[in-house]
Amino acid sequence: MLTLDTKITDLSRVGKTTARRLEKIGLKTTGDLLFYFPFRWEDFSKLTPIAELKPGLSANIVGRIELIQNKRSPRKKMYITEALIRDETESVRAVWFNQPFIAKNLRAGDLVSLAGKAEKNLLGAVLISPNYEKIQSSPGPVYQEGDMAAIHTHGLVPIYHLTNNITQKQLRFLIKQVIQLAKLAPDWLPYNIKKRQALISLAEALEKIHFPKNISDLNQAKRRLAFDEIFILQIQSQLIKMDLRRSQAASIKFKEKETKIFVGNLPFKLTADQRQAAWEILKDIENNRPMARLLEGDVGSGKTVVALIAMLNAVLNNRQAALMAPTEILARQHYKTACRFLGGWNIKIGLATRTTKKANYEVNKENKIKNQLFIIHNSDIIIGTHALLREDACFKNLALAVIDEQHRFGVEQRAKLLAQAYAESSSIQSESNQSSNQLSPHLLSMTATPIPRSLALALYGDLDLSIIKQMPLGRKKIITKIIAEESRGKAYQFIRGQIKEGRQVFVVCPLIDASDKLGVKSAKEEFKKLDRNIFPDINMGILHGRMKAKEKEETMRSFLENKIKILVSTSVVEVGIDIPNATIMMVEGADRFGLAQLHQFRGRVGRGEQQSYCFLFTESDSPNTIKRMEAMVKYNDGFILAKMDLKFRGPGEVYGLRQAGFPELKIASLFDYELMKQVKEEAEKIINEDASLNKWPLLKEKIEEKKRLAHLE
Repeated sequence: MLTLDTKITDLSRVGKTTARRLEKIGLKTTGDLLFYFPFRWEDFSKLTPIAELKPGLSANIVGRIELIQNKRSPRKKMYITEALIRDETESVRAVWFNQPFIAKNLRAGDLVSLAGKAEKNLLGAVLISPNYEKIQSSPGPVYQEGDMAAIHTHGLVPIYHLTNNITQKQLRFLIKQVIQLAKLAPDWLPYNIKKRQALISLAEALEKIHFPKNISDLNQAKRRLAFDEIFILQIQSQLIKMDLRRSQAASIKFKEKETKIFVGNLPFKLTADQRQAAWEILKDIENNRPMARLLEGDVGSGKTVVALIAMLNAVLNNRQAALMAPTEILARQHYKTACRFLGGWNIKIGLATRTTKKANYEVNKENKIKNQLFIIHNSDIIIGTHALLREDACFKNLALAVIDEQHRFGVEQRAKLLAQAYAESSSIQSESNQSSNQLSPHLLSMTATPIPRSLALALYGDLDLSIIKQMPLGRKKIITKIIAEESRGKAYQFIRGQIKEGRQVFVVCPLIDASDKLGVKSAKEEFKKLDRNIFPDINMGILHGRMKAKEKEETMRSFLENKIKILVSTSVVEVGIDIPNATIMMVEGADRFGLAQLHQFRGRVGRGEQQSYCFLFTESDSPNTIKRMEAMVKYNDGFILAKMDLKFRGPGEVYGLRQAGFPELKIASLFDYELMKQVKEEAEKIINEDASLNKWPLLKEKIEEKKRLAHLE
């Protein structure tokens, strides 16, 4: 009997190899499958008579196969499978390449449903590599209303994020096998909230998100699941806010003289926004109540130096400060920046990541780093990744925690860093017979994701907000252009000219590996093409998420040292990579990214004195895509682009994980303010009624589960 904990290997057609592949995208159990949501849906809800097929448009047809056969193409050394399909109106050819097994799966006389794009050649209309499936029907040549629904080619067809050698058909087939288990999923949202907000049950939402019968079904499922995601965040935020109100923190006195010296020695002048944000933070940390503030600033607006001002003041008060970053690359960069700006201050700065242990001070006679724990305990400023969340991490007297790109850490991960420092401060005070009052560190979160103020306050209810909108003086506006395919050669010539002048180039692709199914550029494929055919004489490198930490580090060091001139990458370069010498950001498949993410990519260049450029390549001729790309050309303000994303995508649009930029949000849109407002009000009612959550045991269990998951991460 299947349960939500049944292993995927117990399902039909799942062997060990397939299970390993599915595990790469986090799918181990039937429950994982149920909660692995589509990121978009192909609309094949309207059957198109074959006679009405139009070249260039996607369509769903149903007809009987009159003829199907394999041919061998000697010139291209490939199999070509051809089929002739007829309905009541006309016939059409379907062609597949290098899939000879299709002629065994489909036979003449089969009733089939096909979905794909129609093209026209000398012989008439043809469907190139369409999705297909046999369907059961009542007797006769025509597909009747009430026949068994096709799940791959008809209706609203779900599209999922995939991994290598797993197809959409495989994933849909597996989810269809377990969809009946949706009724076993605990519906933890309190009944009164569901009633007030007119939300469907969780079981119904899970069924409809995967296999909606119509748009109404889909919208109902999206709203329920989006509500759930934001509600959990809000409950966690409200609980943290309550804890902070009850907590005490070390008062970090403002060292005016030293701060003026630090600011005066910077190689640039602070903007008015930077000064205002720094002052808000310094006033907050003077209080004996823990600060909880979000510092939001556009890409390259100078958030790090504002954080350093606060961290310097913590150290001057004989307290520790820590900065946690989501990636090792970003942590290393912050370490170098801190060492550069605080080099003359006799401050111990340490770096602790999963693979790296560094410090700007001698830690023993052999001048070697002992271990991460030594650095965490003995540094004045500790910079690290998730290594700072180690169970055995022992801070000395952490008074200020800075979390960069905070949306990449869950609420509970932020809370865990504070809790560890909180417990450690209690232990130290007890040993030294000081006050029994436990001290919690001040928290400064930073993000470059452009969130309107009202939404930031709704999403992060536990945080106050400071915004930096001004860019540092002297920054030149990045010239952004949409490059047509016929102008690709000119773009390559321009890039070559920039490299001759000593500049460097980013090339960003949506995928790591090639995918015929998606037809999207991959980093590996693009690297080979550029390295072999376009720039064989130029030193190139590749960077993606599957590389080992050491390989990433070596690649980034070579790029930073100008040994690599062109870096081909996935979206791993979205955050934190600072190469002042890079002047060109080239984005392949730009339509696959949200505007906010494209703006993040663009922010990787334009950090030096030279004029910089962003080239956007897209093969899509959709009017909506063109308008989005034109917005990138017209606007350089991340906040404006965030609003444009709302305009183009709509408040209920489902975002991909990377496009959203928020790992917790798989369904909810960052810009659905009305929903966020409703969720916040409901969360506040729950906390005000019973902060212990004992009245709602399923909700309490869900929150505990989130804590456990954050703990494991």
